[in-house]
Amino acid sequence: MLYIQGLFKDNEEKGTHIRFLLSNAEAGSVIGKGGSTINDIQSQSGARIHLSRNYEYFPGTSDRIIMVSGGIDDILKAVDLILSKLLDEIDVEDGSEIDQQSKIRLIVPNSSCGGIIGKGGAIIR
Repeated sequence: MLYIQGLFKDNEEKGTHIRFLLSNAEAGSVIGKGGSTINDIQSQSGARIHLSRNYEYFPGTSDRIIMVSGGIDDILKAVDLILSKLLDEIDVEDGSEIDQQSKIRLIVPNSSCGGIIGKGGAIIR
């Protein structure tokens, strides 16, 4: 997480956002009954969260888009809360106490891919 914070330290005052994909079931968990969970996450983090509408999927997938916007610290807190909620749901369904792993699929503009990968893949190695 410190690496991510370091990438954005110059943009701290500027608003920014991150977008990633969620299944319909995961989106329902993040929203919560009557919007209670998403409202709690927004209140605790200070970030703004927007989900694509039901059946509005990212092209070529059956996943919804979630966009988290605000200051970088607020965004990181919100993403942490969202992922914690999703991992809690896995534990409830699975019933195991084994460390769960999950994948997150970020939506990254083509223009940003080079900065993430680095010259010759230096950053992602």
